[in-house]
Amino acid sequence: MLSLDVSQAASFLPQDYLTSRQPALEKAASMLANHDGPGGDFTGWVYLPRDYDKEEFARIQAAAEKIRKQSQVLVVIGIGGSYLGARAVIDLLRSPYYNLKKKDTPDIFFTGNGLSTDALLEIISLIGDRDFSVNVISKSGTTTESAVGFRVFKGLLEKKYGKEGARERIYSTTDKARGALKGLSDAEGYEEFVVPDAIGGRYSVLTAVGLLPIACAGIDITALMGGARQAMEELSVGGLDNPAWQYAATRHGLYCAGKKVEMLAGYEPAFRFFAEWWKQLYGESEGKEHKGLLPASLEYTADLHSMGQYIQEGERIMCETVVNFQPKGEFLIPDDPENIDGLNFLSGKPLAFVAEKAMRGVILAHVDGGVPNVLIQMPPISETTVGYLIYFFEYVCGLSGYLLGVNPFNQPGVEAYKSNMFALLGKPGYEEKQAELEARL
Repeated sequence: MLSLDVSQAASFLPQDYLTSRQPALEKAASMLANHDGPGGDFTGWVYLPRDYDKEEFARIQAAAEKIRKQSQVLVVIGIGGSYLGARAVIDLLRSPYYNLKKKDTPDIFFTGNGLSTDALLEIISLIGDRDFSVNVISKSGTTTESAVGFRVFKGLLEKKYGKEGARERIYSTTDKARGALKGLSDAEGYEEFVVPDAIGGRYSVLTAVGLLPIACAGIDITALMGGARQAMEELSVGGLDNPAWQYAATRHGLYCAGKKVEMLAGYEPAFRFFAEWWKQLYGESEGKEHKGLLPASLEYTADLHSMGQYIQEGERIMCETVVNFQPKGEFLIPDDPENIDGLNFLSGKPLAFVAEKAMRGVILAHVDGGVPNVLIQMPPISETTVGYLIYFFEYVCGLSGYLLGVNPFNQPGVEAYKSNMFALLGKPGYEEKQAELEARL
């Protein structure tokens, strides 16, 4: 299903970049398969497309159907991996304009992922008098951004429907046994779904964390999981012809050759939030011990008119990965009798033909400018292809982290900002740190 072309990165790498990494790749693949590498307790995602909880999966589908019937709006409250995956899939499979389309599924708003007063008030205004439900997603229930968001929308639900009515409209995705949100959900009787212990947030899109909002948008989550399972089965076969091994080795080789930034570029506007999901996946997995490629994203061809100059002639610290989907339909460029724009040589040609030549021209220009390129070719966007691509990037990320020599499944650096924020907000127990930080401001 996925076609990987690393030929436009070859001139930036030694000839043995792949074979020299074969022992390390074999070890990395073994650690993922056997869950015995650094962070192995968080590699439950490796066989998830085969071993997912079928009973909970059926409950997700039933809950999504209930939400679609009783609500015109679903508010998804979560931050980081608790929302990026769902939004990525909904945008890619439904449209970035999903909420503006005529449909028989609810509008979906994502909140609890920041602290903007204006953004919160806007969502409240957009809901208006419409019936709505809430899916709150948090393993602990105490993450500031999502906890504040849930406090707000829980209050709005209870004001509109009463506590009993609100209970029927709140869906909690949280830890199976502990935490503030788990305790509240048990006490209030919310329908609950599990954030698996063995799967970290950035790998959780194919669990209830992502699947409930995705199903509410009318997306076939069975097909999504099927695509992921196909990827799991194909990529589990080791060897140097495995595209995941090739991509992981190429990324690591370019990093060792001095590249410090990996740009993920797509030619579909709907791909934007998929790239945001990808940035968290790779940034949190590899960015440790002062190592790792900095993940960045670009939308082509639009960003060529804003970032193209830097990519072509700026600091030579970048490599580029392009994801290209085949179009689902066809549009022929019309003829202009006056040929004012001088483009009649394209009349009658498919727009996809122009896009393909533009992409190829951009790749060659960037390579000539010192930016190595990897091209990932995909069939048309569908549940199956998106599920496949999600798993491909997850699997490559695991391999890449082990090649880099870090634990790809923890995120110790994330706690630093939280500790400072709690101290400056005056959270009990942080008094000493609060005084220390305020003295620096």
